[in-house]
Amino acid sequence: MKLHIKNGHLIDPANGIDGKQDLYIADGKVLAIGSAPAGFTADQTIDASGLIVSPGFVDLSARLREPGYEYKATLESEMQAAMQGGVTSLICPPDTDPVLDEPGLVEMLKHRAKTLNQANVHPLGALTVGLKGQALTEMAELTEAGCIGFAQAEEPIEDSNVLLRAMQYAKTFNYTVWLRPQDAHIGRGGIAASGPLASRLGLSGVPVMSETIALHTIFELMRATGARVHLCRMSSAAGLELVRNAKKEGLPVTCDVGAHHIHLTDADIGFFDSNARVTPPFRSQRDRDAIRLGLLDGTIDALCSDHTPVDDDEKLLPFGEASPGATGLELLLSLALKWADDYAATQDTGSVRPLARALARITSDAARVAGLDAGTLSVGAAADVCLFDPEARWTVEASALASQGKHTPFLGYNLAGQVRATIVAGHVAFQRS
Repeated sequence: MKLHIKNGHLIDPANGIDGKQDLYIADGKVLAIGSAPAGFTADQTIDASGLIVSPGFVDLSARLREPGYEYKATLESEMQAAMQGGVTSLICPPDTDPVLDEPGLVEMLKHRAKTLNQANVHPLGALTVGLKGQALTEMAELTEAGCIGFAQAEEPIEDSNVLLRAMQYAKTFNYTVWLRPQDAHIGRGGIAASGPLASRLGLSGVPVMSETIALHTIFELMRATGARVHLCRMSSAAGLELVRNAKKEGLPVTCDVGAHHIHLTDADIGFFDSNARVTPPFRSQRDRDAIRLGLLDGTIDALCSDHTPVDDDEKLLPFGEASPGATGLELLLSLALKWADDYAATQDTGSVRPLARALARITSDAARVAGLDAGTLSVGAAADVCLFDPEARWTVEASALASQGKHTPFLGYNLAGQVRATIVAGHVAFQRS
């Protein structure tokens, strides 16, 4: 299949490309940029006039809910959501049922995903058996089965000796440990960010120190072991300052943030809107502003959707009883563009256009964090491509979402940025009519 994408504005942050260029694809790979290779005859031509042509997005946290939680979402529905959102590679956490702690389960998930011929699925294996924080998993076997790293999802390890051994093992084999910094006890079971708003609403709190105490422990263990750690979904200004200092020290650490956290604060809980029940909880405006700045200055390496579909039975409940989580695959682009637009209007962003920087955080930067050969349109790279209209506006409604999870705090929002086509390995997997 030979594909010619013409008249588009190509942005490839990995290669510093930002201008009108044609793209030529053959045999599932990028063949050329700019001029057609000698003798090239396209089987299909896509006119991308008025559209941005970028690498397909790389999402560092997308729960597909299989195996075990098909009542919340299925692989078919979430892969279609990924295509509508321009996400061509996604990393799924190990908190399925059963937990991804055995090679057979990982192989089954990857096989199921491959048969759908849509997004590339890269599982994280469980760091400990059953995510119970006690016995380490067989990381080597899980890696052979297709895991790209090891995580505890939302289950902190109480025994620091276990985490120490896990990081020593990971360092030995050059694996990356993915951790969400949260203390095992402080804030455990909390519902909202600790502060005046949580107190007024009568909601149990999750203090910032839950994140910072965990970070201090992680960084000490990194100093002792030299292990590479990726911090998932940072949420506080204090936590980001610790990460900033750790990077200056030279520790091999990266971090991401959920796309909804760059826009919303604890005030968006409103009158107990369960759609705003997420993990980690939305924090103060000061924290939100620090996150937005961290994304700009590179303290935060990548932006993820934190896609966590939840069904009506678990979401349409009183705030404190509702399951945390929000759909995000189809909002990742629009929320990234909104961040870029906000900063373009208020900040001196230097020589790099905010749009290119926003795309970097969901393409090449995210791929670098995950160790994936993705997020770029380099000649010879896999032809994973997204075509989108940055000006087209759409209203976030349940009927507009392909995901089986219809709950998001952005319901009713009118956002810019709509995916027109998604190409995976040279195959047009989605095209909006």
